[in-house]
Formats: sequence, structure tokens, C-alpha cells
Amino acid sequence: MSARRELPAKLYYRIGEVAGIVGVEPHVLRYWESEFRSIRPQKSAKGQRVYSRRDVETLLKVKELLYSHRFTIAGARRKLREGGIEPPGDDDPSLEQARRMREALVEIRSEIVAIMQDLDEPFPPKGKAAERAS
Repeated sequence: MSARRELPAKLYYRIGEVAGIVGVEPHVLRYWESEFRSIRPQKSAKGQRVYSRRDVETLLKVKELLYSHRFTIAGARRKLREGGIEPPGDDDPSLEQARRMREALVEIRSEIVAIMQDLDEPFPPKGKAAERAS
């Protein structure tokens, strides 16, 4: 049975409900929030954590990776990243590549803008026509 069918049909869940669904204590959920960037529950007006359906499904996947497949936290994070669930971390080498690529593109753009501005300026007259114009 899939995790989607097991979840009650609600938009939001409180931490106690999620702890019961996932099968771990609330303090474990709070710890996982600090370790996995993809788990970010909203806070209600009263300051309580309010989990979305997507958060609960991610938590079920985290529990499966950690408890059933015996992944470490880092391994589970990497597996979720590969699946497109977890955003890349600050230490991800692809972020450095993206930063360098952006810098190169910004530099190319500024060069193009400078060339376009040069093309918009009127050319000074040459030769005898320049002498007559003065």
C-alpha cells in the first residue's frame, strides 16, 4: 500500500498526528527538520508546526531510508537529492559550477551591452568629408 493512500485526506497535519503516522516520536521529527531542507513545516498562528501532505510523504521516505534501508543521515539526504526531493546542499559542487557559469554569463552580457552602446554612437566622419564638416 502506498504512503499516499495511508494518509488521512487532510491539507495539514499537526506534529502529534505526523508522529503517529510516521511512527516516530515528535522530537525525532524536529531533528529531521534540522537535517533535511525539504522538510519545512509552516507555523500556525499559535506557533504549532503544521505539516503539509508533501512534508508527511517526505518524512515517510526518510524513515524508510533510515530504518529499513539503514542509510545514514548523509546517505538519506544524498538519496533524496538524487530523487529530486531534497534541494542541493551548500557543499554541493554543482552550486559552485552554477555560480561560475552565472559570473561568466554576466560578464558576457556586459560585453554585449558595451558593444551595442558602441554601435548606437554616431561614427565620426572620415577623410575629406570630415574636413568639410568642421
